[in-house]
Amino acid sequence: MVNRPALVIFILFFVFVTVLGFVAARWRRGDLSQLHEWGLGGRRFGTVITWFLLGGDLYTAYTFIAVPALLYGAGATGFFAVPYTIIVYPFVFVVMPRLWSVAKKHGYITGSDFVKGRYGSRSLALAVAVTGILATMPYIALQLVGMQAVIAAMGITGSGLLGDLPLIIAFLILALYTYTSGLRAPAIIAVVKDLMIYITVLVAVIVIPLKLGGFADIFHASEKALSTSAVILPPSGYLAYSTLALGSALALFLYPHSITGTLSSSNRRVIQRNAALLPAYSLVLAFITLFGYMAWAAGVKTTDNTSAAVPLLFLKEFPSWFAGFGFAAIAIGALVPAAIMSIAAANLFTRNIYKEFFRPGCSGQEESKVAKIVSLIVKLGALVFIVAMPKAFAINLQLLGGVWILQTLPAIILGLYTRWLHRWALLLGWAVGMVMGTGMAIANHFASSIYTVHIGGVAVSIYAAVWALAANLLVAVVFTWVFRALGAKEGEDETARGDYETGLGATV
Repeated sequence: MVNRPALVIFILFFVFVTVLGFVAARWRRGDLSQLHEWGLGGRRFGTVITWFLLGGDLYTAYTFIAVPALLYGAGATGFFAVPYTIIVYPFVFVVMPRLWSVAKKHGYITGSDFVKGRYGSRSLALAVAVTGILATMPYIALQLVGMQAVIAAMGITGSGLLGDLPLIIAFLILALYTYTSGLRAPAIIAVVKDLMIYITVLVAVIVIPLKLGGFADIFHASEKALSTSAVILPPSGYLAYSTLALGSALALFLYPHSITGTLSSSNRRVIQRNAALLPAYSLVLAFITLFGYMAWAAGVKTTDNTSAAVPLLFLKEFPSWFAGFGFAAIAIGALVPAAIMSIAAANLFTRNIYKEFFRPGCSGQEESKVAKIVSLIVKLGALVFIVAMPKAFAINLQLLGGVWILQTLPAIILGLYTRWLHRWALLLGWAVGMVMGTGMAIANHFASSIYTVHIGGVAVSIYAAVWALAANLLVAVVFTWVFRALGAKEGEDETARGDYETGLGATV
């Protein structure tokens, strides 16, 4: 049965952000026929817009749905998302201004642009670009999982095309205003989305515990449902938990959409200021995570589909109109990152595959046109993927996304500080990390991102991406010595030491 009040509120807010998406083309006008304007907003976003953009970029609908769902289904392990979003911001404060500075100096639009300029290696840049696109595609698809969850919760269900029609319409609208407005559309919509999420979480974290008897009763109910050992992380899980948090933190700003949001900033001070302000989202995330335990206390039973835990909790504890408001926040929380991700993937394809290997002499206008078309194809691909494939398949691929993207860390992050590693050694290390990480995921039957290795009779269980990264770095270091001993040529570095510290500029 359709929940009409929730659906009406949902549609009203969806129409509002759709209008904003098209109006965004006129906001801070620029020549959208140039890729840096369409794909990076002209690099003119100040502190406030960047804060909302990165928040909308990193805290997605799937975060809102999946993190509490993990807590609902597996207990304390789900809390790993909170420390990793705290760990990441000191990393961003120190590292990402260097990337912004060198990118601004040389006109880089993607992380692969930097890798090519730093190491003079088209092959290494291509590897980084392909990895970024591979890791991004299932991430976009998973935004649709979050949107599907709230659409189904409002009673809009069905089989075949009819059941997927609302999702198809939503993403067609998203595709149109992204094509028209570029990064400006998700930037301006992110302001509305984040305000709605803050309101939803603030109300939920006050009202729901009051209705359920307080947090003591919530934790007690969760212990009865999951067992004490699940609700409180046992010592045997510490290493897996900590490496999952650390690996996820290192991976987060390697994703193409994170780099796109960073490079759209007006100067490096904006990035540093946002690194200091963005932990506010981590506080919100901590509250969102607790929704998983609140669902148990509220009597929500959905163990066969844990993604429904939060929507069902909202329907049970809130009046229909406010549930609709919360569902709209989650759905818009899917559109913003999906738009940024598709733009980032399009930037990678256009700059580091199309222009580099097929049309080296293409104009700025052609670059922008190709990127716009590719962004449409990426969204269409994600839509077909989620409609045609089982949801579990998309989730499994997302487990691989984190493993894959972390293998670009040596080339991008270490490259911001040193050029000691040889370009061919980096490429070989990347290949080893990709194969090893993928193999571990397959060996786990995609059921877990934690992989256990027996060392001297001791079982060591850590995040598969960290195992793969360790192998990647070891191979890169050893073969750097080998290639140097063999006299293998170094690529030309087009950057200079001062390029990484320039562009302080005025604060915005």
